[in-house]
Amino acid sequence: MDDEEYVLQGWKALLSAGGMDDVHTCSDSRKVLDTMEQLDVDLVVLDLVMPHLPGDVLLDTIRVSFPGVPVIVVTGLDDVSLAVECMKRGAFDYLLKPLNRERFIGSIERALEFRELSNENRVLKRRFLSRKLERPEAFSAIVTQNEKMYSLFLYVEAIARSSQPVLITGETGAGKELLAAALHELSSREGPYVAVNIAGFDDSMFSDTLFGHKKGAFTGATQDRKGLIEQAARGSLFLDEIGELDNSSQVKLLRLLDVREYFPLGCDSVRRSLARIVLATNRDLAGMVNEGRFRRDLYYRLSTHSVEIPPLRERKDDLPLLVQQFIAEAATELDKRRPTVPPQLNTLLETYDFPGNVRELKSLVVDAVSRHRSGILSLATFRERIGSGRVRRTAPAAEQLLGFAAKLPTLAQATDLLIDEALRRAQGNQSIAAGLLGLTQQALSKRLARRNIEGR
Repeated sequence: MDDEEYVLQGWKALLSAGGMDDVHTCSDSRKVLDTMEQLDVDLVVLDLVMPHLPGDVLLDTIRVSFPGVPVIVVTGLDDVSLAVECMKRGAFDYLLKPLNRERFIGSIERALEFRELSNENRVLKRRFLSRKLERPEAFSAIVTQNEKMYSLFLYVEAIARSSQPVLITGETGAGKELLAAALHELSSREGPYVAVNIAGFDDSMFSDTLFGHKKGAFTGATQDRKGLIEQAARGSLFLDEIGELDNSSQVKLLRLLDVREYFPLGCDSVRRSLARIVLATNRDLAGMVNEGRFRRDLYYRLSTHSVEIPPLRERKDDLPLLVQQFIAEAATELDKRRPTVPPQLNTLLETYDFPGNVRELKSLVVDAVSRHRSGILSLATFRERIGSGRVRRTAPAAEQLLGFAAKLPTLAQATDLLIDEALRRAQGNQSIAAGLLGLTQQALSKRLARRNIEGR
């Protein structure tokens, strides 16, 4: 607020050029508090020298009545002691007239980010204490009953309305895009959800896809083309596989996230990004930073909001739910009667680590249902696929598979221990235990019978 209307209109124009359109002005200091009561104000820009109610008094009142609203003080008085006094009294920043555009917009963006993070912290505390989702339907596409996943949902719901970028990490097939879509739905943003996998993009393709181009920007550019940033305006842009970006593209992505500005190819005028950026990768970005393959500054910029989806092997309590879901979907899609699930199936699946995660499980189920004819669903398809998966994954060195005490067991003792462990993991099912040991069920039965005879 300021007592001179032309100054207010100038500020408003500066903010509008920076993509901030929801701006309210007030030239009478006596009306400021009433205006703030009526509106959901995120930030106040306040001139110190005003008639009626001085700016320093108004600053104190706002800080008491609206403690969560940052206040940026603007004045023509170049007085260091006054600036220090304002900061002590709770001002977020202190700017001198005439305002520099970059300094002004930068200060406002930092203040809004500070308010967002403060609000998110409060929401997070409340959600984790209550352990209750306000909009559980937003996560309906993610089938789970796992406690880790529920905690993750609570966090995502708390940060959903933030304008800050969100990094989603997790192994291939864990459900990163489903979580990104849920995040967009919870954000209640006006614009669309736009998703793109940027794996394999070189710098030119990355720039053209995201930022678009003007007619004549390069050979073949016969007309203007909107980039995905513009298409996702006021919505969410999901960039998958960002660990694949080369250094030049990483620099452009960092600028987009930092200043929220970009240049379409062949265009000299800067554009303002109005999309919320959500990113995902199955790579170890921290390791890539240490190896010099991913920019450290970009990694830190992405770390404001980071979500890691646990792999399926860490939430095997979800297996029964997922199996039932995928069987129902496959039966409907294939126009078949829904088969009965054999009780041994979940036990068999729990012995497998699922390197392809939920996507691999769905593939297994769809394959089994497509081969199914009637009655109980056959375990043969699952045994075949899981068995071949174990063969492919037998790469660890011997010391990673076994640990030994100071005194080595005898061969017979070691064999007994392996058999007992396999039976424990298979919950007593000899067929499944035999598969874990690389034996036929008949071979395992003979070993168990021999052990009983010998009394071991």
